[in-house]
Amino acid sequence: MNIDEGLAQRVRETLLELADFADISERKMFGALMTMVNGHMTCGISGAKPGGKIRPRAPTDPATDSDTVRDSGLLLRVGANRYDEALQDPNCRPMDFSGKTMTGFVHIDSPGLQEDADLRRWLELSLSFVLAQPPK
Repeated sequence: MNIDEGLAQRVRETLLELADFADISERKMFGALMTMVNGHMTCGISGAKPGGKIRPRAPTDPATDSDTVRDSGLLLRVGANRYDEALQDPNCRPMDFSGKTMTGFVHIDSPGLQEDADLRRWLELSLSFVLAQPPK
């Protein structure tokens, strides 16, 4: 699996700052390194390779119907209630799993994660949904 280890470490550190009281773990799933909080999929870093099952999808870009991953970026669970809000950001797009849009999950392109404050904002958005769920 070819993931951005620098981004993975930044995600770990930020989640520990934001939710050190929670049960945080990582799992390799769907060709990505997924982070679980209290047993719920929260975010993940996908490998940037062709043929991956999870990929960002841009509705106005016909090239996204191919099996090419645009970039590693961050997969993020925001929940259905905050989904449309998240998609207003120009660095955010719907997630696609093998051709099916995953409502409540988005992909944040790398430019939207360059600053620590941006990463923190995205992870806070995800945690606002995930921490409201009962632990698994």
